Amino acid sequence: MPPTPPSPSSSSSPSESRAGLLYGVAAYGIWGLFPLYWPLLEPAGSIEILAHRMVWSLVTVAAALVVTRRWQWIRPLLRQPKRLGMAAIGAVVISANWWVYIWAVNSGHVVETSLGYFINPLATIALGVLVMRERLRAAQWAAVGVGLAAVVVLAAGYGKPPWIALAIAATFSTYSLVKKKVGLGGLESMAVETAVQFFPALAVLIFLGARGHSTFASEGSGHALLLLGTGVITAVPLISFGAAAVRLPLSVLGMLQYLAPVFQFALGLLVFNEEMPAERWAGFALVWLALAMLTWDALRTARHARVELEAARRLAATGNTENTIAPQATETTVQGG
Repeated sequence: MPPTPPSPSSSSSPSESRAGLLYGVAAYGIWGLFPLYWPLLEPAGSIEILAHRMVWSLVTVAAALVVTRRWQWIRPLLRQPKRLGMAAIGAVVISANWWVYIWAVNSGHVVETSLGYFINPLATIALGVLVMRERLRAAQWAAVGVGLAAVVVLAAGYGKPPWIALAIAATFSTYSLVKKKVGLGGLESMAVETAVQFFPALAVLIFLGARGHSTFASEGSGHALLLLGTGVITAVPLISFGAAAVRLPLSVLGMLQYLAPVFQFALGLLVFNEEMPAERWAGFALVWLALAMLTWDALRTARHARVELEAARRLAATGNTENTIAPQATETTVQGG
């Protein structure tokens, strides 16, 4: 899933907005279709797939940096050890998120992974309260309460807490918080994170090869190419997301983010034929209700903010007009006297 987006330009043309929408749909669509890719990599295990994803993601990102010539941020970052350390923490957290997701998909828990990304906005709000000491509006508190009720219902349905979904939501919301503190762009932060991941991942691949447990060279060229492709499918949606983030309002990006778990949920039901007893439908319905409440509150708050901003602009324009007219009237009075 994506990092915190930069603020988009408020003066995007219609063509830029359309392009941004296409980029956004492409990014979230690819993320939503990931469950179709990981099973293609079997018989590779989740650890080997994760290690290949880390190694080839760095190769892909490095190529993108060479093409775009975006190197100037590296030297200043190296002179900021605290910020670099936070980026390394982000790499560790997203590594855990990737592993849980890959393992869950290849173990037949696609629907529960979608639940994790549905819950993620609620987990992010909880972190904001606990870590950033943010104050919630009434609608946000209500949404969190409904979300907690959903977890209880789902726990009853599964016979245990939905650990996969909770782990995905916890790791990705923590990752988002860390990225907010680091403040790097999508491509740059991914370069740092995959650089941190690279050597441990390479060591894992060497170890697996030495033990005869690597599938990279033993399952044919097609399998090897699919493992190489993990770098591309990791980088392409992130780059598309970055292109969308500078062209679209945050409210539109916020709506698009639900495409990925919706696609995952549909794949779990329709392609992987996972079971959805009544209790799980009830839990998911509560989660969707909580998200609808959050979306309504966000849209209402954004609308009020736009109205207040427009009123402030009109007031400023009126004040400037009065300040412009007043000297002219004074000057006319003096000349006439």
